[in-house]
Amino acid sequence: MSELDVSQYSGLSTPHFLGQGEAVARFSRNEVGRDFVVGDVHGMFSHLDALLAEIDFKPSQDRLFSVGDLVDRGPDSHAAAEWVELPWFHACRGNHEQFVLDSSQPDQLDLWINHNGGEWWLDLSDEQHEMIRCTLARLPLAIELETKTGMVGIVHADIPPLVTWERFMSLLGNGNADALFYALWSRLRVSGGFDWPVEGEVDRIYCGHTPTQHVVRVGNVYFIDTGAVYGVEGYSDARLTVIEVHPERHVEHAIGTHGPLPMLPPSNRDGGN
Repeated sequence: MSELDVSQYSGLSTPHFLGQGEAVARFSRNEVGRDFVVGDVHGMFSHLDALLAEIDFKPSQDRLFSVGDLVDRGPDSHAAAEWVELPWFHACRGNHEQFVLDSSQPDQLDLWINHNGGEWWLDLSDEQHEMIRCTLARLPLAIELETKTGMVGIVHADIPPLVTWERFMSLLGNGNADALFYALWSRLRVSGGFDWPVEGEVDRIYCGHTPTQHVVRVGNVYFIDTGAVYGVEGYSDARLTVIEVHPERHVEHAIGTHGPLPMLPPSNRDGGN
């Protein structure tokens, strides 16, 4: 019997493609600038650009980490691969990236296109499909980040109860299917299933996946998907959230995504000051 209870996933199929990179990406402390974590972007990259300009993000010294779900439902999903290639941007894989990776399977393609926001894929060429798949295939399932105030963990959806961070990372590294489901799909913790903190060397953990009106903290786990993409659908409280996690421990920044973009200078993605 598995040490993880995945009964909540009875309606989900096992991912077909597990990726080409390391399951866990590890980053040492940033000695020259700040580190931030962004919630689910879902194609709202123009708003992310505007928010980075607002917080005076400096690509030459700052870093931005993502909880995943860069694509689907929003207007600029095709830009995700460009962002992943930026030297200061580091994302873990979300379930919507997994849809991209599994889309070579006809049943998965239908599920994604017709029910999960993948319509943008139909406007791209076969060459673009291959390029995006290859880029997203390198995304890890989790990120460990050393900061001034302790180690930060980043995973898209959730961490199982009563499993230490180190054990969960080991399970992901060994390709454990149940651990993969928790990383990509679980909503158990944020929905009130349990509130035990994650034990181990990790100080705090950032997740997305489940849209909430405000950042939600459960134990030492923060859920930071504040529904940015729903601004497209007219939800007036929709916003994209970015958290500074280094050198400050936890400082929240957000930009509304309903209505026109604010008049701000674009961020410098190329690395200048």
